[in-house]
Amino acid sequence: MTADEDGQRLDPELEREREPEEEQEEESEEQLDTGDPGPNVFKLVGALLKSLRQSAEMDRETFGARMGYSAHTIASVEQGRRRPPGPDFLDQADTVLRAGGLLKGAKKEVAKARLPAFFRGVAKLEETAVEYHSYQNQVVPGLLQTEDYARALYRMRRPALDDESIEEHVAARKIRQDILTRKPAPTMSFVIEEVVLHRPYGGRAILDGQRRRLLQVGQQRNMDIQIMPTDREEHAGDAGPLILLRAENEPMAVYVEAQDISALRTQPDVVRNISQQYETIRAQALNPRESMRYIEKLLGEQ
Repeated sequence: MTADEDGQRLDPELEREREPEEEQEEESEEQLDTGDPGPNVFKLVGALLKSLRQSAEMDRETFGARMGYSAHTIASVEQGRRRPPGPDFLDQADTVLRAGGLLKGAKKEVAKARLPAFFRGVAKLEETAVEYHSYQNQVVPGLLQTEDYARALYRMRRPALDDESIEEHVAARKIRQDILTRKPAPTMSFVIEEVVLHRPYGGRAILDGQRRRLLQVGQQRNMDIQIMPTDREEHAGDAGPLILLRAENEPMAVYVEAQDISALRTQPDVVRNISQQYETIRAQALNPRESMRYIEKLLGEQ
């Protein structure tokens, strides 16, 4: 036990909780944007972590040592001053604290809080989507990406992301893909430019793995995947990528994005115009069966 300025004895646990606050300026890079709803999630998860740790009668030094992190990092997470480090932190903490799945259950909310602010509106609609349609001309749509393909894309980001952030983004994308196995299954369609299937982001092995993934999900009865040939002389997708989606009991919405500048619209005239464009794009592309045969051909040319 130690004494504070009034001469009162302090519990060592409480004293350790004060120390990170005094060092707050030293770790300014960990501070969270107050305009971001993510901090609310991080604070709630941090409070839960602290409560479970204390219930386990484990101090921060001991818990941090078992987790592979410093006591200061543990304190920062518990106080909501930083996000849980890495996508497996909550899984590991759940095991160490014998939390019975309470911390594991928070992973989805933490992952969603890591999504870019401009995309959270779409992610929210995806959770209850009954229809989802996408045209992409640069990369494979996020919902269809393998982990390796997504990781390769995040590694190419500029400004560069650190390894921890990359893994958190990949984990968030993987959670979004729950829509692919949800029941009842939403109606889904994707049109992908042919050239995307030739860009070896991350290397040939990753590209081949992504092609196989497209063949796999393309077998689902609620899913149409179509390839847009490069040699088409008429193409309604010259305005760029788009997403059309409709959540349960909600109107159809349109989402467009370029260089992290995005727009989510539900105005009937906007939705009608872009829906017409998308239907034309689908008519100009290979049909789903032809598209699957084309991907099989690419894999056979290895």
